[in-house]
Amino acid sequence: MSLKNLILIFIGVAVIFLAMDSVYTVQQTERAILLRFGAVVDADVAPGLHFKMPISEQVKRADARVLTLDSTPETYYTLEKKPLIVDSYAKWRVQKVETYYTATAFDERRAERVLQERVNEGLRNQISRRDMHEVVSGERDQLMDELKADLNAVMNEIAGIEVIDVRVKRIDLPPEVSSAVYERMNSERQIEARQYRAQGRELGLGIRADAERRTVVIAANAYRESEELRGDGDAQAASIYADAYNKNPDFYQFYRSINAYSNVFRDKGDLLVLDPSSEFFQYLQGSAGDS
Repeated sequence: MSLKNLILIFIGVAVIFLAMDSVYTVQQTERAILLRFGAVVDADVAPGLHFKMPISEQVKRADARVLTLDSTPETYYTLEKKPLIVDSYAKWRVQKVETYYTATAFDERRAERVLQERVNEGLRNQISRRDMHEVVSGERDQLMDELKADLNAVMNEIAGIEVIDVRVKRIDLPPEVSSAVYERMNSERQIEARQYRAQGRELGLGIRADAERRTVVIAANAYRESEELRGDGDAQAASIYADAYNKNPDFYQFYRSINAYSNVFRDKGDLLVLDPSSEFFQYLQGSAGDS
């Protein structure tokens, strides 16, 4: 192969390389910046097909999607100097491409390190102004909203990053504190259980005393009513007997004597020592005299 052909082949390869290097595309999920000898020419290249000067111009790309920073758990102290282990995460994306490139050179790990430092600092400031109850439940949403607003303002300025959301996944106590808190909670629950049992016993005694009182009152009322009914019955019986006696005193006396004889002489083994002329045998004497 002659030298001329080699030169032509080299020139053709160079032309193809330059042509390929002058065309580039930016995806919808990317943010791009165009540099010329390291200086920014276009700070935010739109998605699509573009052309650039080969060799002298260079394109840098970054992920434009919403990214997640899963922070490592850190220990923070509340207003009353109680330690809390907080596990959090942040949602972020690139907003200002030129600022983001200047701060991170489109290195996602460097951006996450900067964001992680700011998240830790923000959590430390927010938690140190609140007590444990406010951090855990009382003002947790307010804490997250304030932290997100502060982080978004700072990161947008220094790194061109928009902080979309910051959330706490979990809040734990250190192991040694957890054991002490568990023991204290267990003691408090035992005291509370004893109080409930004492209140239950007191309430039970009151209910039983009231039931016994009601029983006595009901029994007394029932006895009183029964005695009143029995008295009314006896009075009515006496009145009936009196009316019957007044209608025919002789027959009534005879009837009472016959009933007395029947009751006295019911058992043949009974032995009575009486004067035969006593009033008790007046009807028997008459019968004996007739016979």
